[in-house]
Amino acid sequence: MSQALEAPQDAAPSVNPWHVAGYAGLLALMVVVIRLDNTFALNFMHVMAGVLWTGIDLFMGFFVGPALRSAPFEARRAVTMRLVPRTLFLMPTLAIITGTTGWFHAKQLGFLEVSWPQYGWVLAALVIITILTVQGLGVLLPTNVRVYLELRKPEPDRERIGRLLKSYVYLVGFQGLMQIAMIVVMAKFVTGL
Repeated sequence: MSQALEAPQDAAPSVNPWHVAGYAGLLALMVVVIRLDNTFALNFMHVMAGVLWTGIDLFMGFFVGPALRSAPFEARRAVTMRLVPRTLFLMPTLAIITGTTGWFHAKQLGFLEVSWPQYGWVLAALVIITILTVQGLGVLLPTNVRVYLELRKPEPDRERIGRLLKSYVYLVGFQGLMQIAMIVVMAKFVTGL
């Protein structure tokens, strides 16, 4: 087997502390932007984080995931061993920034005070971001970490990995549908409630 596809325990990449510091810096920047209450800066940070979060989610869920499902175990292992450390802090950071800046930007623009039925769109955004964040941080992230830790072992338990990933595919698909629904809601915000 090609050495590029092998992922022995000692060769598994670890979390880079400089990347973690960068994500902490992004969260600190988010706090500064919120405190500045600048419409452009808040909108830019919200849109940029949202585009990255949504784009990565959709690409991973609808392209990388299906491609990996048909790949041999060692290829899936090699990709997962390199992907999880890179996304471990990235995705939660983008999710937190998107939701938090979105809330403050909606408040800034007066969307939290609109009347019904326009408020239905605001409520839809709040429900979708809550589902995305809770599912992402509470289910998908811990599952990724458990699978990653199992794959780091010299002899990973494939049955355990299978059990961990049993409902994962459906959750990722649902996450993708929620991301698309959020795009629809955001398009409504941009074009006017």
